[in-house]
This record gives sequence, structure tokens and C-alpha cells, in this order.
Amino acid sequence: MTTAIGEHGVELEIGGMTCASCAARIEKKLNRMEGVTATVNYATEKARVAVAEGSGVTAADLIATVERTGYTAAVPEPPAAAEPPGDGPAGADGEPDGDLSLLRHRLLVSLALSVPVVLMAMVPPLQFTNWQWLSLTLAAPVVAYGAWPFHRAAWTNLRHGAATMDTLISMGTLAALGWSVWALFFGDAGMPGMTHPFTLTITRTGGSSAIYLEAAAGVTTFILAGRYFEARSKRKAGAALRALMELGAKDVAVLRDGREVRVAVAELRVGDRFVVRPGEKIATDGKVVEGASAVDASMLTGESVPVEVSPGDTVTGATVNAGGRLVVEATRVGADTQLARMARLVEEAQNGKAAAQRLADRISAVFVPVVIALAAGTLGYWLATGAGAVAAFTAAVAVLIIACPCALGLATPTALMVGTGRGAQLGILLKGPEVLESTRAVDTIVLDKTGTVTTGVMTLGEVHLAEGVTETEALRLAGALEHASEHPIARAVATGAAARVGALPTPEEFTSVPGLGVRGVVEGHTVLVGRTQLLDEWSPGLPDGLAAAKAAAEARGRTAVTVGWDGAARAVLVVADAVRPTSAEAVRRLRALGLTPVLLTGDHRAVAESVAAEVGIDEVIAEVLPEDKVAVVARLQAEGRSVAMVGDGVNDAAALARADLGLAMGTGTDAAIEAGDLTLVRGDLRTAADAIRLARATLGTIRTNLFWAFGYNVAALPLAAAGLLNPMIAGAAMAFSSVFVVGNSLRLRRFRALDGAAARG
Repeated sequence: MTTAIGEHGVELEIGGMTCASCAARIEKKLNRMEGVTATVNYATEKARVAVAEGSGVTAADLIATVERTGYTAAVPEPPAAAEPPGDGPAGADGEPDGDLSLLRHRLLVSLALSVPVVLMAMVPPLQFTNWQWLSLTLAAPVVAYGAWPFHRAAWTNLRHGAATMDTLISMGTLAALGWSVWALFFGDAGMPGMTHPFTLTITRTGGSSAIYLEAAAGVTTFILAGRYFEARSKRKAGAALRALMELGAKDVAVLRDGREVRVAVAELRVGDRFVVRPGEKIATDGKVVEGASAVDASMLTGESVPVEVSPGDTVTGATVNAGGRLVVEATRVGADTQLARMARLVEEAQNGKAAAQRLADRISAVFVPVVIALAAGTLGYWLATGAGAVAAFTAAVAVLIIACPCALGLATPTALMVGTGRGAQLGILLKGPEVLESTRAVDTIVLDKTGTVTTGVMTLGEVHLAEGVTETEALRLAGALEHASEHPIARAVATGAAARVGALPTPEEFTSVPGLGVRGVVEGHTVLVGRTQLLDEWSPGLPDGLAAAKAAAEARGRTAVTVGWDGAARAVLVVADAVRPTSAEAVRRLRALGLTPVLLTGDHRAVAESVAAEVGIDEVIAEVLPEDKVAVVARLQAEGRSVAMVGDGVNDAAALARADLGLAMGTGTDAAIEAGDLTLVRGDLRTAADAIRLARATLGTIRTNLFWAFGYNVAALPLAAAGLLNPMIAGAAMAFSSVFVVGNSLRLRRFRALDGAAARG
């Protein structure tokens, strides 16, 4: 392996991490290498490494260091060789799904075997003659097969002098099984007729008749359940990249020797000329050499008004040709296109976004070594005081069993399951535990305009009329002519006219004037609809009233369409991207949560300021390119703000990934949804406030669960160390702690969305 490291460093795909402390350990090892600066992201399972020039460190050296730490590493395949782009441990469809399937299989097998073991131990009437041997038969496969990932991780940690939650789980389950086997074969527990009486007395026990099989099997199953639900909800880093790349055209009609030849987009080369018909996606970045049309670039630029293009103008790959036939000369292909650059922005933003250190891992970082030391100390103390080996080992094992983090393991996934389930009912999709802490800290919320605050669809608004003209007459003639056009503004006029006046007549003649509008004959009238320049050629110009209405509309960032017939200008139709009716109320709700709203858009400043004034936003950042959106979020963060971002377009994907909290509108693109942390399924901005409230409530529940689980361990450990905790009390206490955690989590089902009155009141 001699892969060179480029000027921007190298990215490694990391395998084998089970918790955030694994990422911290790998990062620490890499940063100890001379000239190396590394950041390891547990959420995306990737390491981004920068190497100082002249250090001589190669990718092979980095991989070897990671492998010596006990994990796997590999350089991702280049985009051209990976189908689809972004494949890897956290983004591919193959291996992670296989891992998840294996984890699910372990969970189901463990669950089926554990339930009878726990029931027999906790319900004395079920303890038939020799029931303990059946418990051993059922529990042993759970500890051996179900808990194998914990044993493997614990062994890896042991070889590198580290301890994590896996270490405690492995030691506790093996100790419980080992002691139970000893008690069954060498103690009194294996005798026919042995029972576990259900008592709540605190007495010192010799332990030779005590078995802990229900603890070994139950803990394994509970922790496996937590790991499974965590893995299922974990965001895949490559999903946003695949969604971005799939946005582009798949094939293209290239001109070869004057003939159109259909080829895959990957075969395009700089200088090739290709044809784009109305409704087709433009295959790659290029320059128009023939034809004129309107190009819908809203998915990439955020600008709601289609862009008119003609020979000499540049166009961007993945935008849609909304009008006439174009011939485009390719100027950038492959990894150099704007779409590919945006994909890199999303990837870099995700990799640079630090993984949230889960609260249970923070606790276990201190708790695990302390428990292990306490168990060893307990064993040594009782042996030194002459209490005997049986009593000493009983107390030591009790320490490990009572400390085994059943409730700690359940605290996050149960609250997350209930919270996400309730969120789904309310149209809110919460992607995982790593997003929760951000919701408590955010103080600024950046709102994309097009498709988020507004509908993202051009809509007919006001109709201004010359003297003596009726609205019905103007809309019938203009709507009939525009209905024959494919231009997005024309569709807005036609749709609005049909909604207001009913069925539209059919034009007797129709001609499209590229870049200016349309003309034709409707019901015997010669009608023109479009820009003022189109009417100036044959009419005396707009009357003063219509000219003032047109100027006022354009000053507010609206698009003014002039209509004339029979030699005179008769009307001005105002078309705009309409503000969602719920946006103003949504902004009020967000302010009530202590958030400062900021409107961010690629659209013109006049349009943005008009929309902001309508919904009650004071801070506006307009006329920004997709790359600039990421920079704006980064600048706000550099000012000390914790930033949430709401967006729906491909142009928002990188900014959503870069923000401390990304909220994607479910009515938007796959790229935006995959890059966001929360998805608002209904596309109603008011849901953003409910999403933040729900996420904060879920985080509060998790913290309560962890406090209880940790407090239970702190209270029970001294009793176990003193040898005063018999198996049934330990089992009952562990069960009660788990029941409390689950019950506390179920309270999230009562979460209610704010209605309009509550929000205003």
C-alpha cells in the first residue's frame, strides 16, 4: 500500500468502532504520529488526516497505526470506481445492512432464549424440578453467541490497555455465567428441587446456591436491543452523496458528425456538444451554443424565477430545461462540475461535524474502571479478612452484576424509540441520538427561503388592469395563450387563471418568442403576454397606472408579466413564489423557543427582504451561492452562535450538514433530507418548532434515565461490596431500574404539538 497523500490530506474509512471512545482512541494514536493532524468521526466512521509536507508519512503508515490500535482502515475508492459514490462502511448498502442483519439475528435469538430464563428465576411457581439446568442450557448460548460482539470488543480493548462499556458488559455476563456454572456443578445450586425464593431481605450469603443466569442472559439481550436500535437509526454518511449524484442526468444526446448519439454521462468530455430538449436535465456544466430557453435552477441555486439563457450563456448540470431546444458545449465534466463540488462540500461538512459524545459513554469512561477496581478490591478485602473464597467471590461477582449497565444501555434507545415514534405521528423524523444535544444549545435558526418559508412554486398574485378592462377578460386571454407554453411563469399564469375564471379557450394561433414571451390569436384577438419589450414593438407603451404597478411589483422582488391585445397594453399580472400561509406563525413559535431567525437565500435581495418583512424576520442574507451557504453557517458559528438550519433543496444539503442542527423539509430533495438531522415530513415550517421541542424533551428524558441508572448503581454497589446483596434483590433491583427507564421513556408518547392558539398565546 503506497497510496500518496494529496495536498488536502487523506480520508480513511474506519471499521470496528463500537462507541465514541473508540474514535477518541484512534484519533489520539494518529495525532501522536509526527506531522499528523487527524479528526476521527464516529458517526460517519471516517478519519480525515492532514500530513505536514516533508514528514514522509504515507497512507500505509496511517492504516498501520489504526490497525495496531485494534481497528480496520482503508482508503476509499475513487468516485469513478465506486457505484454509487460515497460507498463505504457508513454509506454503502451492502456491508452495513449485513452487519445490521447479523445484529438483529443475535437479538432475536437472545430474546427467545432469555425470556424463559428470566421468568423462571423471577417467578418461583415456574421453578420446577431441575429448572436451573434448563436455565443453563438456554443462557449459555446467549452469553456465548449473543454477547460475542461485547467479548470481542473487550478483548481488543484489553490488548490495548483500555476499558469501555463493552468491557463491563463482557466481564459481568461472563462472571455471572461462570459463577452460575460453579454453583451448579460444585455448589448446592445443581441439586434437584433447588429454588430461588423471592425475598427482599438484605443478608450476607455464601453464594454456593445462588445462580445469576437470568442476569447474564437478560443483560446481554437488553444491551443487544440498545445496540440494534442505535445501529438502525445511525445516519449513513454516504446517503446524502448518493442522493446528490443521482440528481444528475444518466445519459445524454451527444452530437457526433452532425448526428445525435445517446451515451452515458460518464462518457462526456470537455468540448463535446450535446442536445437538451424541453423537460430534460442538462447533463453537465457548459455553455449554450444554439437555441434559447428558460432553465429551472431552483434546486441548485435556490432562485425561484427561471433563468433565461441564449447562445453564450453558461448552464449548470442537473438543472432542468423548461423551454426550447438547446445545444450545449461541455465545459466541465465529472468531478469538476458544480454538482460534484457540492457533493464534496456535503462530505466535508459531515466529516468536520464532531460526533456527539453519548452520555452513557461519558459516564462509562470513568464508571467502568472504577467498577472493575471495586470488584477486585472487594475480592481482596474478603479474602484478607478470612471470610472464605466463596463469600469473597460472591461479593466480587455481585459488584460486577449489580453494576452491569442494563439501565444505562436502555436509557438512550428506549427514549429514542418512543420519541421518534411520537415524532413520526407528528410528521417529525429524528435521525439518532447524536442530534439531541444540539437542540438544547441552538440559539440561531437559519431558514432557507425557496421551498421552506415560501412554497417554491411560482403563483399568480395580483392582477392590475387598464381602464375599461375586466379581470375575467384579461385572465381568459392571457391564460389561454400561456397554457400552450411550457415556461414555469407561463404555467403559473395559466394555472392561476384557470382557478379564477374556469375553463380557458384554445388559441387559434400560438408563437413563442424566446426570451420575451408568447403571442397568438385567442377568440379573434391578437394577444401578447410577456416582457414589456415584447409589447413595445407594436403598442404605445404601458399606461401610467400599469407602469406604476409593474415598478412596485418589481421593487418587491416580484415578476411582472404584461398583457396586451388589439394593439394596446391592457394588464399587468404579478407572479411570485408565494409565502407559505403558516410561515409567519412558525417564525413566532421559533422566537418563543429563544431562537433568532435568519433568512438565507440565493434569490435577489429585494425578493428576500419582502418575504422576510411578511413573516417577521429581521436578519436577511441574500444572493448567496450554494458554496456561500456553508460559509454563512460557518461564519455564524464563528461568532459564537449555535446554528440550526432549515432547508429543502440540493443547494441546502451542505449547509444542513455543516449546521449544529439540520432540519430538512420532507417535501424537498433526497439530498437535503439525508443531510439533515431532523426531517419535517409535512413540509410545514411550524413543525420545526415542534421538532426542536420534541428533541429537547427526548434529550431530557435520556438524561433523567441516565441519572436514575447511574444513581441505582451508586446506591447498590456498596451493598454488593459488603456482601449483603442476594441474587433476587440484585435481579429485582436491576429489573426495576429497567422498568423505570422504559416507563419514563413512555411518557414521551404524551408529547403534543402546539396548536395555533397555543403558539400565539
